[in-house]
Amino acid sequence: MVVPLHRGPDLPYLLVAGVTPWRSGWLLAGAKHHAATFMPEAPRLFTTFLDVMSERPAYATIVVNAPIGYRDEVGDPPRTCDLEARSLLGRRGSTIARAPTRASLREDSFAMAGLDATTLVRLHHYRELYAEMSPFRQRVVYEGHPELSFYQLNGDVPLRYSKLREEGREERRSLLEKRIQNVHMILDADIGVPEKHLYDAVALMWTARRVNGKAAKRIPSDAEWDSEGLRTEYVY
Repeated sequence: MVVPLHRGPDLPYLLVAGVTPWRSGWLLAGAKHHAATFMPEAPRLFTTFLDVMSERPAYATIVVNAPIGYRDEVGDPPRTCDLEARSLLGRRGSTIARAPTRASLREDSFAMAGLDATTLVRLHHYRELYAEMSPFRQRVVYEGHPELSFYQLNGDVPLRYSKLREEGREERRSLLEKRIQNVHMILDADIGVPEKHLYDAVALMWTARRVNGKAAKRIPSDAEWDSEGLRTEYVY
């Protein structure tokens, strides 16, 4: 059962959020969730992930677009969740980057040499989350991926287009508008963030709703943990 954190009697709902890296900080799309009611709020930018977790009233469920659970060294095999997610997404599977290892998160220069461009760009964010995560915090914070969220929104079918193309952005917006009432207040927000990132955050927010409602699926279906006890999985 999800237990509300730091809520008084005047808050008869839970707060859920999708969070994705943006420049040096984090973009958050949040909503109030109670039973069938789901009310998006204006998107927000946070300087650190600790700021997200320290927000009051607290978020009951956060789905973040960043790895949680790691292999230890460069030579270790890829995470099972990454392999299964790529297979599930088919033509969109290339969007699932190989997660950094604990060695690369500890700033081991040799380990960093094997990282792909996307991971290198976001390594600051990944290290920040790595420093804050613990098995206890996984009661609230889950790893997701926008393409998996859109896969579920699209009836368990991979999207046709990249979000870098106009067709891809239209495809994503159409899916979100069909499922989330008043989602335009996030997608059309003027906070200096490209719409493609807003789409990602909202898709993760949708998954947070599914986690909160006990409807989310997990990859892999059989639970795995890393060497420090973190669940190594995606939710969608």
